[in-house]
Amino acid sequence: MSVLVTGGAGYIGSHVVRLLLERGDDVVVVDSLASGDRSRIGDVPLATIDLAGDAAVAALRAVLTEHEVTAVVHLAALKQAGQSVEQPARYYRENIGGLANVFAAIDGSDVDRFVFSSSAAVYGNPDSFPVTEEMPTRPINPYGETKLAGEWLVASAGRALGINTASLRYFNVAGAGWPELGDSVPMNLLTLAIDAVHRGEQPRVFGHDFDTPDGTGVRDYVHVLDLADAHIAALDYLQRADERSTVLNVGTGTGASVLDVLTQLSESSGRELSPLLMDRRPGDPGAVIADVSRMSEKLGWRARRGLEDMVGSAWQASEQARQGAQP
Repeated sequence: MSVLVTGGAGYIGSHVVRLLLERGDDVVVVDSLASGDRSRIGDVPLATIDLAGDAAVAALRAVLTEHEVTAVVHLAALKQAGQSVEQPARYYRENIGGLANVFAAIDGSDVDRFVFSSSAAVYGNPDSFPVTEEMPTRPINPYGETKLAGEWLVASAGRALGINTASLRYFNVAGAGWPELGDSVPMNLLTLAIDAVHRGEQPRVFGHDFDTPDGTGVRDYVHVLDLADAHIAALDYLQRADERSTVLNVGTGTGASVLDVLTQLSESSGRELSPLLMDRRPGDPGAVIADVSRMSEKLGWRARRGLEDMVGSAWQASEQARQGAQP
């Protein structure tokens, strides 16, 4: 029996794969390699499949049968919020169409557990914090919409197929469990700031007049290794629980401001930083912090790593990547 990880050659997926391997699970990866990297997963079996493609269902069924898959962790998706505004049809086709194909392939297989990579983007701009799973879901971009629609599909498929499912709503993921698995794409605060430092520029701060202790936005950051561990905790929970559908926040339950993150980056990198203070971006909330009590109560899981670990490991990973890129 084995675990299928879609998107397993990506940033988060490769951490999930490595933790599964470390505890002795058999793993198979499905990834289009559009953004994933084969080197991240070593000699783990890989099927290169476009999940939204016409041939996906048949190809996936073959993988499920060959590897006797009984559990699926589905991470494969497009994930750039800004890009989703410009290309909504692409996001719905890839994120919802791909997920639908996965369930079409699962129908009639031995799979009995399914963990879905959702996002705190389903909440949009929450009216208050900490954010609980019962709060209204009001995504503000097509990316968030596809994650919410994905949750609906997961819940419906769980009931129809008789399998246990969980949707994990991540907050802000950062850090690296191993330097070679670091996030190489500058798309969020920390990776953009690190990229700026390496280019000899100053990080930019969007908004410095929020109703927060230092005026900058406060977010809940979770270490990628804790997040990967949360997926495994969810798999184990679904094996022992009769739960066709559950939704769980994944974060630390504490917040760090933009300036907190940049101060830690200065310490981790040994570089003096003088961030450039910019105007707020439209729609950015002052603070978004997760209520993680349901995750703790149901799964017995809590994040174990803090901001210093996240920023320090991300910086180390970036340094190793730069050294490896040098001739």
